[in-house]
Amino acid sequence: MSEAGLLAAVAVLLGAAAIRELPVGGLAQAVVGRLPMAQSLPGKLLGALIGVGAGVLAAPAAPGRTVFLVLVGFPLAGFLGPDALRARRARRRHRRLTGAMPDALDLLAVSAASGRGPAAGLEQIAAAGEGPLAEELRLVAAEVSCGVPLSAALESLRGRVPGGEVATLVAAIERSRRYGSPLADQLRRQASALRRDSRRAIEERAARAAPKIQLVIALVLVPSVLLMIAAGLIANAGTLLTGF
Repeated sequence: MSEAGLLAAVAVLLGAAAIRELPVGGLAQAVVGRLPMAQSLPGKLLGALIGVGAGVLAAPAAPGRTVFLVLVGFPLAGFLGPDALRARRARRRHRRLTGAMPDALDLLAVSAASGRGPAAGLEQIAAAGEGPLAEELRLVAAEVSCGVPLSAALESLRGRVPGGEVATLVAAIERSRRYGSPLADQLRRQASALRRDSRRAIEERAARAAPKIQLVIALVLVPSVLLMIAAGLIANAGTLLTGF
């Protein structure tokens, strides 16, 4: 591949990568949507300007119709890049939050079984824990300590953290508060379900990784080993062919 073709490919890949990272689901939309347009627009425009500059510099080396790809791909990647990076960070934070939930639910179930209220259990987990989940629970504890009803604080938590995991927790606490259903059993069932989902997701990622590993082996390791064998044969060709 020529340098010009490589530049065009890089431009297209950058634009495609930025589009792929854009928020398309409820999680990323909710998190990215927190940032007002007035705050996000300067960064997007700056990225687009940088992309325009890179495209102008790279365009002369691109032959024929690939000039259009270079001129469009770099500015598009620069304009969409800030949103793409924010959405990526949001997904990582959400994975960390949901990954900590099973243990937190078990602790909350123990607290509920001992007769303590949900607010006290959540406050204890927030004080002892670290990471995104503990940060969100500390906000809930702070709101409750300021006089906000627990139901309103939990509803605010559900709005800040999209996804079914937190919604299920809030629904379980509300159901227990209204109808007196055993909270500890509900929390243990949810923790078990989250662990099963986590194991299933890990197995799916491992299954998807296997073909990629095989491709790397086929394209990189096998040719390098064959080259080493060929180099050894060539270096010792005189000795090997002595008897012929």
